Amino acid sequence: MEEIWEPHAPAAASGRPRKLSAGGLDLLVTGEVTRSAAADGIVEITVSGPGDVRVEWRVPCVDATAFWTPDTRGHTWLPTAWAAPRQVSLARGAPVAALVGTGDAGLCVFAADRTEVLAGAGVVEESGEFRCWMQAAGHVTVRVDTSGRHFASCLAGVADWWLGDRTVSVPAAARRPAYSTWYAMHQDVSPAAVEAQAALGKELGLDTVIVDDGWMTADRTRGYGHCGDWEPVSLPDTAAHVRRVNELGVAYLLWYALPFVGRESSVWEKFQDYALTRVDHLHAIVVDPRYPVVREHLADRLARAVEEWGMDGLKIDFVDWFVAPEPPAPGPEADCATVSEGVERLLGRIHERITAADPEAMVEHRQPYVSPGLWPYASMVRATDCPLSTVENRQRTVDVRLVAGPVAVHSDMLMWHPAEPAERVACQLIDVLFAVPQISVDLAAQTPGQREALAFWLGVFRDRADVLQLGALRPSRPDLGYPMVTADGGATVVVARYAPLPVAVDGGQWRELLVANGDADPEVRLTGGEGTAEAEVRDARGRLVRQGRIDLEAGDVPGGSTVAVPRGGLLTLTRTGAPAAAPAAALAATARTADAAAVRTAAAG
Repeated sequence: MEEIWEPHAPAAASGRPRKLSAGGLDLLVTGEVTRSAAADGIVEITVSGPGDVRVEWRVPCVDATAFWTPDTRGHTWLPTAWAAPRQVSLARGAPVAALVGTGDAGLCVFAADRTEVLAGAGVVEESGEFRCWMQAAGHVTVRVDTSGRHFASCLAGVADWWLGDRTVSVPAAARRPAYSTWYAMHQDVSPAAVEAQAALGKELGLDTVIVDDGWMTADRTRGYGHCGDWEPVSLPDTAAHVRRVNELGVAYLLWYALPFVGRESSVWEKFQDYALTRVDHLHAIVVDPRYPVVREHLADRLARAVEEWGMDGLKIDFVDWFVAPEPPAPGPEADCATVSEGVERLLGRIHERITAADPEAMVEHRQPYVSPGLWPYASMVRATDCPLSTVENRQRTVDVRLVAGPVAVHSDMLMWHPAEPAERVACQLIDVLFAVPQISVDLAAQTPGQREALAFWLGVFRDRADVLQLGALRPSRPDLGYPMVTADGGATVVVARYAPLPVAVDGGQWRELLVANGDADPEVRLTGGEGTAEAEVRDARGRLVRQGRIDLEAGDVPGGSTVAVPRGGLLTLTRTGAPAAAPAAALAATARTADAAAVRTAAAG
């Protein structure tokens, strides 16, 4: 392999690189190869050495459309080979990436078994190839999948490879819709406000309340100067308050900005000497988890939420802030060689404490700390903040889902303007259909239409959770922001349509097919079908619009059937073996009475 211009070249790996071939790949390896295997288009190679080891290879960049990473930095471009590599760590990112081709083929999906790696990938201008490499200290196993399967299948294979024979327990409550106080209240939290929203949310189908920033201070000016003591200043008589929420049938999670000790806290002076980094604009320091005194203080502060107050879990925020480009040399009290080791010990200690008090205790993490090394310490991972950026929320939840393994994936909190129509509220929910939705609006201020849309779609999330969250995920076109996503549960298949695209109904053994229409175009074209199906159409508020039997091979459009599904609505097809069926056009015609009634109801409501 010829040298290329590389202004961001990493430190040279130890030893001299040598060439070898495996599974049709030409590899350039630095270090000792201790294992290699190749089968079904997948190569695995383990390299060890006294210093940094490295594996590099190239594939033809032919018919490529996107470069996917779990960081959701945009999949619409192919990086250059000389672009800066990604530094992946336990607290930031995951050691995986994919070159995606036409038809969503996984042209080259690669991953490492280490949480700490340097990964580079990009187009070689001189040859039109796509160059990939991964580098780590001491040893690494690299997996390269060039099978050409759907890229989501390749990534699911990576997640299974990471999991191995480990068992990661995720409480059932982590997969149920939740209410968050953040966008709705920001720091203005109080027992009365939280209890009121929890009660309203339970009526709509929200089984968890997550109380965010503000509970530990009376200050309402943002910043993190009051972090560190973690006393429930705004939640007096905390245990009784939590008990009242639980009596509603609602679980309770409490937010913590884990790394921060603020200058207004009583422990500010104590931890000055244990600063990993200073963040003066936030009025805080990031403490260094390599020190036992730091870990014990934080574990004690966080665990008491479950141990003393009866909380059902924790929302642990800002773990990625433990990543320091040049951490200070550890002092003699430190017992960890690296910051990542300290982070893992800290999270492990917190998890140990809270699950000892409650085996079903939950922990929320957040993108970008999505490493498989954190799976034992997390019940759920949330998309990073993107208020009212619905396409971004869709992309982020799908990206995290693709490599989340056993961990539940949550959306960023959904919020909207008071004048938002019910159809748009429904579309926001459809945008995150394959994750667990978090809602963050004043539920008491919602219009009847908004409440109906919430109740209807939250019911879909709850009733179809097994398919939506655990079914085989098949997102299409990462380069276009996933305009269609499918979850295949075998007997039940769910499709979300975010653009005016046809929905293929051929193949598979489905008995029930749900199509959620997240696009303004109501004409849903069904292609490739055969036989008949019972069809039911509901609008964004869950009201029945039309129903009847259709012939999947007939319709207004040659080669397919067209069914009108309102924006934010849901089409449910139940496959039948009955011979008699009307084309989709007849179904639409017989529904005029139902349509008129729906219009009258909408005008009245």
